[in-house]
Amino acid sequence: MLETLHWYEDQAEEGEESVYSRLMKAQCCYEVIPTSSKLVVFDTSLQVKKAFFALVDSGVRAAPLWDSKLQTFVGMLTITDFINILHRYYKSPMVQIYELEEHKIETWREVYLQDSFKPLVSITPEASLFDAVYSLIKNKIHRLPIIDPVSGNVLYILTHKRILRFLHLFISELPKPRFMCRPLGELRVGTFNDIAFIYTDTPIITALNLFVERRVSALSVVDQSGRVVDVYSKFDVINLAAEKNYNNLDVTVTQALRHRSQYFEGVVKCHRQESLETIIGRLVQAEVHRVVVVDENDRVVGILSLSDILQALILTPAGVDALNS
Repeated sequence: MLETLHWYEDQAEEGEESVYSRLMKAQCCYEVIPTSSKLVVFDTSLQVKKAFFALVDSGVRAAPLWDSKLQTFVGMLTITDFINILHRYYKSPMVQIYELEEHKIETWREVYLQDSFKPLVSITPEASLFDAVYSLIKNKIHRLPIIDPVSGNVLYILTHKRILRFLHLFISELPKPRFMCRPLGELRVGTFNDIAFIYTDTPIITALNLFVERRVSALSVVDQSGRVVDVYSKFDVINLAAEKNYNNLDVTVTQALRHRSQYFEGVVKCHRQESLETIIGRLVQAEVHRVVVVDENDRVVGILSLSDILQALILTPAGVDALNS
């Protein structure tokens, strides 16, 4: 941290609006790799069902995929894959999802990625955190493997949350850009139009369809008066695998959330009149991936994601718009 503060003292005259951008350009990805972390790797010949059960048992959200024939990493298996399988093949509680029960990962990738195959997006330990943020947001991914170019090994899976937590360590020591003190309502940060949401009695399959069709990672759950009462995220879907009840997706979201395995503190909310600094502090403390923006009646008016935050703090001041590039 002392080196970082000395770095700032050397560049203090360059203007405070881009101070976070310059910090991220000066720090490499290696800096955020913890001394100890859990990493799970799947061979593409593994059955899809076993892979998802392994994700649950290991307590991780994604795993790099190794192709033994090609002797290289070819992609990532995430909860999004689990959702896509259910979305694609679920018919009714009476029909077993053969594709989930029998397919291997390589079969699923061949079927699903037919015309949309994309190579694995990764980054090296020496690359800057600025480049990592750009890659995450531009490619609309939530997991970025850090791969050693010499050994070819995956060292760590970098996320928005990890980067924001790293940045937050230095925020109090650095000059505060003016935009941090401005209310959210004055900033062009977040989504405030056509917000995807569900009701407490919405069936799980409808929520999964929205995840796929709207390409969102979470859905606000509202009551009949429109007040937000919960959030159903992609991560919650993995509980279907944990409970082994993914064959009945006609149950309501409320019923499914009763089986939420991880500790849940409730919906993290904010208002448009609150400053960006206040909201970021709340995000980091709660360790969540998004904040629900509500009005005075607790009705949903917007969503502020970690991608929105990192774009505003790091990329926008540097003149880069990865969200729309």
